[in-house]
Amino acid sequence: MVSYERTGAAALVTIDRPERRNAIDGPTAEALRDAFRSFVADDGARVLVVTGAGEEAFRAGADAKALDTMGPRPDLPRRPLGFTRLSSPKPTISAVSGWCLAGGFELALWCDLRVATPSARFGFTERRFGVPLIDGGTQRLPRIVGSGRALDLVISGRVIDVEEADRFGLVTEIVAAGAHVERALAMAEAIAAFPQDTMLSDRRAVLEGAGLPLAQGLQLEAQLGRGRHATALEGAARFAGGEGRGAQGSGI
Repeated sequence: MVSYERTGAAALVTIDRPERRNAIDGPTAEALRDAFRSFVADDGARVLVVTGAGEEAFRAGADAKALDTMGPRPDLPRRPLGFTRLSSPKPTISAVSGWCLAGGFELALWCDLRVATPSARFGFTERRFGVPLIDGGTQRLPRIVGSGRALDLVISGRVIDVEEADRFGLVTEIVAAGAHVERALAMAEAIAAFPQDTMLSDRRAVLEGAGLPLAQGLQLEAQLGRGRHATALEGAARFAGGEGRGAQGSGI
């Protein structure tokens, strides 16, 4: 159903329902939430990688044949498909192959980065059935691609291929067929190798500052930066000593 595996510094969470295009039913949604809690509690897991089993689909949203298992909970008006209403304290990457639709698309948007194969397809196909977006798609997509392109996908429900997604800035990287999980895990290891204090602080500044006026965003950045003074001094000393010069260690 859902597997949680530690791979180096990454936690690899795999939705394993390929016979249903990795669509989510109630038990799978709960298993996803449990996997997310395990990741948050695991100090050694510095990056979460989310993927779907097989090459046909990352995730196709809710399982229409198991809607009776997706009933409302007392604390939520509608049941989310896993952990999409929670915020991750650490970086997240989605590894996408094949269909990435409806709630599956919203899960990919929940992640910080998206690695996709040439077969990847993205869209809010629930539009044609009158089902609302309740897993963050209306809020996260505009923050990634801008309101104009987000409205195009939200209103039309059209499905876009990976090339168009790349032009939109939706996809972080396109990789060869079958290489999406391997590449996401490699990216996770590179991210995990950075000094975590400042990386997490800068990530927080981006995410929390996105909805703020510029002056307040700059204030948040400065406040968070001042709290990492010791880490910055240590890093500057290493750089002065010759570490990290040129292209060596320049990124993920």
